[in-house]
Amino acid sequence: MENFFLTIHLIVALILIGLVLMQRSEGGIGLGGGGGGGGATSGRPPASAMTKFTWLFALAFLGTSITLTIIAASNSADESVITGELPAAGAPAPLEIPLAPLGADAPAAPPPAE
Repeated sequence: MENFFLTIHLIVALILIGLVLMQRSEGGIGLGGGGGGGGATSGRPPASAMTKFTWLFALAFLGTSITLTIIAASNSADESVITGELPAAGAPAPLEIPLAPLGADAPAAPPPAE
């Protein structure tokens, strides 16, 4: 199920990137070519089909992101991050490697540079 939503998520992301890059820039020069002329008489144009599709795919991207987060959280509740599984109830604890204590023969500071 996670793979299905991940595939849909990637397709939606690529379409959303394409839609944003094809839109007309409102100030600078974008890939859509040309910008708005500006001025006091230029108002905001009504939403075009491109804008509506961008909103639709942005909402789909948000929905698949939340769905993937919920699926990943439910899958990871039963597993350890390191091993991928929880240790058995009767399994011994992993061995700890003790640090070597500083003795009389161990230097307290690094040797001076020559």
